[in-house]
Amino acid sequence: MKRSLLFWLLAFIITLTSAIYQRMTGPTYPVSGKVEVGGKEISYKLKRSDESVKNHIVQISVPDSTILGYIEWKRFKTNDAWTRTNMIYNKGILTAELPVQPPAGKLQYKVYLQDSQSNPATPLNNEPVIIRFKGVVPLVVLIFHVIIIFSAMLFSARTGIEAFSPQPNFTGLTYWTVVLLFAGGLILGPIVQKFAFDAFWTGWPFGHDLTYNKTAVALLSWIAAAISLKKSAHPKRWILAAALITLVVFLIPHSVLGSELDYSKMK
Repeated sequence: MKRSLLFWLLAFIITLTSAIYQRMTGPTYPVSGKVEVGGKEISYKLKRSDESVKNHIVQISVPDSTILGYIEWKRFKTNDAWTRTNMIYNKGILTAELPVQPPAGKLQYKVYLQDSQSNPATPLNNEPVIIRFKGVVPLVVLIFHVIIIFSAMLFSARTGIEAFSPQPNFTGLTYWTVVLLFAGGLILGPIVQKFAFDAFWTGWPFGHDLTYNKTAVALLSWIAAAISLKKSAHPKRWILAAALITLVVFLIPHSVLGSELDYSKMK
């Protein structure tokens, strides 16, 4: 019993750590930092994802109204000219808006601050921030998707750790891993994708979305591991391989090579 609890705790730590790493390294995680303007340190956080229901609000907290700001933006992967929009000061916050885009549409933008119009502006980000818009996903669908995918990662790690037990019992853990990966990745995942980007599947062979490709790879590895329980004399090797493959693929940042609107095909 103590060994089982320890294994579950270790699996939870591995799963939580990999999930946090995946989230923080993904292309939708906000860009944040600090910059000095006029001798004053200003912290900022620039979002890289928003819903296609309204203009995106860019906000920077500043110490006083003497700090000026503006943003430059254009549609991603287009020959559009950069558009400049001045930021408006109100109660310690500089604000500007980026125009809402269709689902999967992207804008790139840069933010500049200056302590007076006579001094050169300081860019917050050397490289443009890329923000992607998405459709509204019902909260209940998103919650179930996240819980089940997290559970699949947890059971994958726990099944792999079971290989280090003196008398490993893989059967139940393996089948649960397959079921959770299938439900979270191949059922709820496409439903979320449909709400967000109006497409059920954007992985191979219809696209290059690594989120779906890596889920498919993980699921296939666990299906092979489940088959090995009856067909192989050494199922432990298959289990360990599937657990390692799943850990590696889930360390790939979320939304890499995800849905992207091609503006050249729009009217």
